Amino acid sequence: MTKLKLLVALVVAGITFSFPVAAKLYKWVDDNGTTHYGETIPPEYANKDRAELNNSGRVIKKEEMLTPEKRRAQEHEDAKKRAEENAVIEQKRHDKTLTETYSTVKEIDLARNRSVQQIDARINVINSAIKTANDNLAALQKEAGSYTNANRKIPPSLEEDIQQTQTRLEKLQKDIEGPNTEKAAMEARYDADKARYIELTGKK
Repeated sequence: MTKLKLLVALVVAGITFSFPVAAKLYKWVDDNGTTHYGETIPPEYANKDRAELNNSGRVIKKEEMLTPEKRRAQEHEDAKKRAEENAVIEQKRHDKTLTETYSTVKEIDLARNRSVQQIDARINVINSAIKTANDNLAALQKEAGSYTNANRKIPPSLEEDIQQTQTRLEKLQKDIEGPNTEKAAMEARYDADKARYIELTGKK
């Protein structure tokens, strides 16, 4: 045994026997590469790798402190794992609901049709309002055209009516986007539920 190894062994042994049997002994290296031993690790070295020693000075546990990059990667991986576990739980819950709610594929189709009909009713109301606004705008523009053809100035009230009707028409056209998107999403959801139900039960 070299003198250096002998000295380290003696230091460890001396420190080890100076602590109670139940006390923990740690070993860590500071920024200068110097190895330290102690019952507690100073706060400034809390982010350093360390090893836990037994009463004989043997390493029984090593703790590698993660770098910020590795820590972020680990947190990302942990979050991904939790999301996957939650997805599995949610899928099982949804599968249970499907098999307990429906007894045949036809019942899924009926539920889908009822839900879609409700949205279609809203779409029809908005479409009807859009048609009325288009008809009103066409009539107002025709009236404005008659003034222009006669080289007469369009009355301010008529211009205001045209502007208001155009604004209303633009709003209605925007309003109908919501129900259309909702209908597409609902149809897709029922299609997916139907496919999953068939996969789970074998019924068609």
